[in-house]
Amino acid sequence: MIEEIPGGLRLRLLIQPKASRNEIIGPHNGALKIRIQAPPIDGRANEELIEFLADVLGLAKRQLSLVRGDGARQKTVDISGLGLDEAKKLLGIKD
Repeated sequence: MIEEIPGGLRLRLLIQPKASRNEIIGPHNGALKIRIQAPPIDGRANEELIEFLADVLGLAKRQLSLVRGDGARQKTVDISGLGLDEAKKLLGIKD
């Protein structure tokens, strides 16, 4: 779900677009499930996901990058400038 990589963290996500609100649901089959309001059209859900995660983590959008899953529900996001313990706390991930 979340792991340290050189230069930062890697987060495996399962995204549910067109939700009633943006929210982190929790662990789901080895990924972190997140609901996003935007529809999966023209990359809007991806953009909103990055904005939502940046806000939750207190980071600039440029510190997050979608590295896998551009057109899929399963995505991988790399994060720089944040430690593993702090990220887990902010995302509500328990060991």
